[in-house]
Amino acid sequence: MIKAIIFDFDNTLMDRDMTFRKYAEQFVCEHLDHLDPQTQDVIVSDLIVRDADGYRDKQAFFEEMVEVLPWKKPLTAAEIKTFYNTHYMTHACRMDYVEEVLAYCSHRGYLMAVMTNGQHQIQYGKMDNLQLRDSFHTVIVSEDAGMKKPDPRIYQMALDQLEVEAEQCVFVGDHPVNDIWGANQLGIRGVWLRRNHKWDDSLGMKPWKSIDQLNELLEII
Repeated sequence: MIKAIIFDFDNTLMDRDMTFRKYAEQFVCEHLDHLDPQTQDVIVSDLIVRDADGYRDKQAFFEEMVEVLPWKKPLTAAEIKTFYNTHYMTHACRMDYVEEVLAYCSHRGYLMAVMTNGQHQIQYGKMDNLQLRDSFHTVIVSEDAGMKKPDPRIYQMALDQLEVEAEQCVFVGDHPVNDIWGANQLGIRGVWLRRNHKWDDSLGMKPWKSIDQLNELLEII
């Protein structure tokens, strides 16, 4: 019997693709406004590729921006970081069907958690801008936990806080390793939301279920 559901955040509950695009558009509009609109669009697309779905080291990404962007008035990596920390979270967009899915889970009495890798300020800022934090019984951000997915201890932390056993829990996320494989190591069943990452057959396992849209979860639970 399923008693609890743990959700990943970026590209599971929050549409990170759209969020980062909107942030990149603001950055380019404000700091590269000497360029024509077509060139600005090309740079936005390039920043999205360089960001690598958020899995790039942020400091390295900011330093790379200093070197590669066609500045009129250059920024330092520290200034770019400040701009990111101030503005990125303000562009947070919900994934499709989030309200429907969370309302259903709440109505069914499921315990719900969010587990996300990232910085406290950024992750909580996005959750609060989307007014999602109060929907969950517990929120685990890797910076606070001192560990990150796929470290097995962070999934155990969620189980302990929810006071459930692994077989009573489902993990929903888009990353094959961090969300599905990692949870599976403790016996938590994984529902893989197919987004930007291809399944890695070398993992030696398959997700319990796979979905293309978040509302398909309702047919499973």
